Amino acid sequence: MATRIKEKYLAEAVPALKQKFGYKNVMEIPKLSKIVINMGLGDCKDNAKAMEMAVNELTTIAGQKPMVTKAKKSIANFRFVRA
Repeated sequence: MATRIKEKYLAEAVPALKQKFGYKNVMEIPKLSKIVINMGLGDCKDNAKAMEMAVNELTTIAGQKPMVTKAKKSIANFRFVRA
């Protein structure tokens, strides 16, 4: 079962790419293999309500619930050392 974005890509983007770049073979047209949506939430570590709002926004955009992952280690205190 194809997703909506894949159907839209095949129906609209593929013919447009074929016309714009003059591809003669369908295999020359770039394919979509994976779509990733990221959102950085550095200010949400103290506010749980903001995290829920961000999850709801991404759910609306992507059409599926996002996987929430938190950093294992804070990089705020790392120092850049010039060699």
